[in-house]
Amino acid sequence: MWKINIKSFFSIVISKIIIKLSKILFKGGSNFPGKVALKLDKNILKVLCRNYKVILITGTNGKTTTTSMVYNILKDADARVITNSTGANMITGIVACFVKNYSFKRCCETSYAVIECDEANVPLFTDYVTPQVITVTNLFRDQLDRYGEVYTTLNKILQGIKKTPLTNLVLNGDESLLGDLNLPNRTIYYGFNCSPTENKKVEINADAKFCKKCKNPYKYNFLTYSHLGDYYCENCGYKRPDLDYTLDEIKLQTPEGSLIMINGKEYYINQPGVYNMYNALCAYSITRVCGIPTSHIYNSLKNQQSTFGRQESIDIDGKKVKIILVKNPAGYDQAINTISLDNRTFNLAVLLNDNYADGRDVSWIWDVNFEKLSHLDIDKIMISGIRLYDMAVRLKIAGLPEKNFVICKTYEKLVDEIKNCKLDTVYILATYTAMINFRKFLNLKGYIKKLW
Repeated sequence: MWKINIKSFFSIVISKIIIKLSKILFKGGSNFPGKVALKLDKNILKVLCRNYKVILITGTNGKTTTTSMVYNILKDADARVITNSTGANMITGIVACFVKNYSFKRCCETSYAVIECDEANVPLFTDYVTPQVITVTNLFRDQLDRYGEVYTTLNKILQGIKKTPLTNLVLNGDESLLGDLNLPNRTIYYGFNCSPTENKKVEINADAKFCKKCKNPYKYNFLTYSHLGDYYCENCGYKRPDLDYTLDEIKLQTPEGSLIMINGKEYYINQPGVYNMYNALCAYSITRVCGIPTSHIYNSLKNQQSTFGRQESIDIDGKKVKIILVKNPAGYDQAINTISLDNRTFNLAVLLNDNYADGRDVSWIWDVNFEKLSHLDIDKIMISGIRLYDMAVRLKIAGLPEKNFVICKTYEKLVDEIKNCKLDTVYILATYTAMINFRKFLNLKGYIKKLW
């Protein structure tokens, strides 16, 4: 047994009260309680995480889905586990998650904590906690006005990792920025041993195309998407590291999911697209490092449910609406590739915001391959969000038929247009705050029961 000091005690108690009040009054408030806890005790994370095996998941794309997959696999294996499922991944949101789940009675029981962490907040977390595992999913240009280029993002993450030399690293081996990091940590790599497209030529707008050692252009035995793949440098010999966990074959892709081979065994992923194959492979690798049997992983992956806004399906008066979060060129292209698996005629809604959490600069939409949408059989194209006219121009230039455009300045208008669609299937591609705000509106109207 160990005693908690009075400062930490009041920090936890007061923050717990604020969490309950926030839930009642505002149906949320996932960051403010953490701010209060840190204000009262700046070292509160040391207390809150004392008996947790922490799995910290960071990277540009796939954090929320991978976190959910790992959480569900551990839970299905009967482990005691918590997670910040709302996606509040700044240090304040992480603290609030631990406060919410803290029990003075069970304070000495060991549990897992599967935590999604914003890239820039990794050093803030590792100041106080040594995770059992840190994983990095990938590094793409994202919110350039906040992060800068991918090398800046990598340096922020490495600042945090260097504080925890005893942590296991589970890294995407197909991400050229994550190879040969020269760290003392035990490092496990996962990646693809096959190509979804047989493509070897990197796109002009892809990130990290040049060797991080000598700046020569990479060559590829194959690409998966963007700059990810089996890379090598002809000039200096830098190449992809040996992989510990591999996706060996893609046997089937549908709009509902994928059948793949991982380390010689067949798995069905209940979420579509190559990027969800990466998320599943990452979750597989993390849970194998934690000693979870493959039988539990197999059963959990085939029954995974989409997290909010990540290919989440919602019924709006008989219309099957699927919301897909998009936030940068690499992720947007993968979302477009995923809906391209649907050979039916369908409706499309595109929501673009430029709030702080989205990135103020929306010029990145010109790096997205919207031209691919022009080859799909899309009936109605609904455009909404703060920067809806910027998006309308981009889609027009991409070759989508302007006669099918419907400008929706309010969510009320958008929902009405969805209800009046001739066809039942509607895909919504939305940036972060647009997705959050639209879900709040749907919750207010009764279409979504659980907001978070």
